[in-house]
Amino acid sequence: MTDTLAPRGIIGVMTPAMNTVVQPELELLRPAGVTNQMQRFRLGGDMISDDLPDEAEKLMDCHPLALAIGLTTDAGPGGVAKLAARCAELEASVGVPVANASAADHAALRKFGAKRVAVVTPFNAEIDQNVRANTEEAGFEVVAIKGTEAPSLPAICETSIADIKSVFATVAGSDCDAILQVGTALPVVSLIAELEAEHGKPVIACNAAVYWQALRMAGIDDQFGGYGRLFEEF
Repeated sequence: MTDTLAPRGIIGVMTPAMNTVVQPELELLRPAGVTNQMQRFRLGGDMISDDLPDEAEKLMDCHPLALAIGLTTDAGPGGVAKLAARCAELEASVGVPVANASAADHAALRKFGAKRVAVVTPFNAEIDQNVRANTEEAGFEVVAIKGTEAPSLPAICETSIADIKSVFATVAGSDCDAILQVGTALPVVSLIAELEAEHGKPVIACNAAVYWQALRMAGIDDQFGGYGRLFEEF
């Protein structure tokens, strides 16, 4: 039988336990006839998260069409590749498509044909060098990068809107094709349209990108305004 509140399908959403941003941001983007069902996991271990597979198995009880892993791992050396490998294993285990925010960012940039990117992060200059390396490993030239310098992972969720806009303004003056934002605990989704209008560049915010990719993997192709060019055009 069809789920009464989700006649078009369910998207399973997974995010680190302390992340309070992914859930409300993805609710903003949810099309009519679709529901998002959440499960949390803890970070740690050599495989990104030791409990990710077990938590995903619990989430599968509600029969999602796809999973959106609300996590970017660009801050660690080789983190993007590690997350991709972990998600490939998870996809084979649960039997539905699995999108992760790091890979979705890069897929969205390619949709725009972006080569030269400016990057916004929640990190400090030292960690930003890992983000730069991972972004360049994916085939993009990083022409500017700046972080909000949150003092801890939980503190990223507390970053003010004013601070976020300030960092975007700093990198937007570069000769970039698009602005990429990593760090799923940084609240940017509600600002995308405003930032694009102000700076004249596509903005790829990681939470929007992972949900966009998960919807497309699930065969849900809605295009709508209010949250930037990614959902309007692709």
